[in-house]
Order: sequence, then C-alpha cells, then structure tokens
Amino acid sequence: MVNNAVYLNGEYLPLSEAKVSVLDRGFLFGDGVYEVIPAYKGRLFHLEDHFLRLENSLAGIRLDNPHSREQWQSIFTALLDSDKDQYIYLQITRGAPAKRDHAFPDNTPPTVFVMCSDIVPFDGKSTGIKAATLTDSRWLFCNLKTIALLGNILHRQEAVDKESSEAILIKNGYVTEGAASNVFAVIRGELVTPPKGPAILPGITRDVILAIAERNRIPYQETAISLAELKSAEEIWVTSSIREIIPVVELDGLPVADGEPGPLYRQMDGLFQTYKQSLA
Repeated sequence: MVNNAVYLNGEYLPLSEAKVSVLDRGFLFGDGVYEVIPAYKGRLFHLEDHFLRLENSLAGIRLDNPHSREQWQSIFTALLDSDKDQYIYLQITRGAPAKRDHAFPDNTPPTVFVMCSDIVPFDGKSTGIKAATLTDSRWLFCNLKTIALLGNILHRQEAVDKESSEAILIKNGYVTEGAASNVFAVIRGELVTPPKGPAILPGITRDVILAIAERNRIPYQETAISLAELKSAEEIWVTSSIREIIPVVELDGLPVADGEPGPLYRQMDGLFQTYKQSLA
C-alpha cells in the first residue's frame, strides 16, 4: 500500500501535489471517462466487469486504453488497504494538447488519475430515502461512463432542492435510471429493472443483483417501467457501486407502499452481503 497517495500519469504522490494542466481536455471539455470500483478488505469487487465497462466507455469516445488489465490492477492494488472497505476512482482524459481545439489532438498522451477513498456507510440503507421523479434531459449516450456529468448533477440537485436524496429520471413516460444509480421496482411481486441500452449506465451492482435473483429463484424481468407502474410499485430501490442497494420509501412526497423498506429489499440486501463475504 502506498500511504496517503494518489496515482497520476505514472507517479504515486500526495493528493496535494497532484496537478494537471489547465489545457487538459477533461477540464476544458469534459472529454474523458471514469470508473468506480469497490474493494472490500483489499479485494476489488467484480474487477473484470468494471474493466469491460471501462473499455466500452473508452471505445465509445474513441480513446485508446493506456494500460493493460494487469497494469491497471497493479496500480489499484498499490493504493488499497487490506483492512478497509474502500473504492477506487479512476479517470482518463484525452490529455493536454498545446492548444484548445474541439477536434481530437494528435500525439497527446492521455491523463490518467487514480485515487482510493474509504467507503462510508450510508444512513439511508436501513431507513430508506426520499426520491423525486424528473424528466430525463440528458444526452443520448448515457451507457458511456463519461466525466461530462452536468446533466446528472443538475437532476440530482433538483431532487435535493425537493428534499429528496435521489432523482429517478423519466423519458417518454418510462423510467431510465437515477441521477447516480440504477432503478429497481417490485411490481405485482416481481423484481423489475429497465433493460440495458443507450438510456442507462450498465451498472455492475445491477447485474450482480440480477444474478443473485436468478440463483435464488426470485422472479425478475428486465423490461420497461412506466411512471404509473413506478408510482404504484410495492417497492423501489436504487443501486450503485458504493451505496449498493438503497430502498426508496417516499416518491414525489408520497409513501411507497407502507413507507418502510420492503421484504424483498431486506432479502436481497442480505443475499448481497453474503455474496460479498463469499468473495473475501
């Protein structure tokens, strides 16, 4: 473990000394991708799936991967503490060319930044959270994990302004995802989540939940969820790599079912925690 350090362009150094050029295309254009990878007691969670999503994001913005999977794993491992639950944040931009120009620069090495932070337990995990539905006004490539997150940020802040913890986004009358999460609902006793496609980020936690449901014979579907179905759902969850599974107990100011985390959430969260421990 490299104590109190981050990785920047081939060097481990204190965060206070990590600097990038003001001409970096990540700073000027949001031209880059990122990935967030949980690590439980030093073990990176579903690393191969995170690598695949990273590679898809890089290909989607036509940026070459600067490292092999083995090199990435070595970089990450040096930052991890085997006694803690942490997460890796990785960001790759198209680098800092000599001048500002919208076109891709020639012969410009990418900027690579990696840091490691502790996972802080989320209070809403046991009590549930409030969420607000908002019209999804983001771009057409939400399946790419890019650093151009202004649309997500504006939606999340609008939810916060409504005293909610998350925005659940609606496009053409159907759920896409949360501002920083995937969405699940329990509808007529069945677990449902929107299918993968350009409208949503393919979440690793989302896929793990579906695999757990399959193994435990929990009925599920990957299919569209209408706003009306969401509002009458027996349970609603939002999921992400760091917060894992969070129950939504209030939607647009009204309780979801009885306003308490539901029985399928409690079952799935228990199965998810057991699965995590089985990988340690």
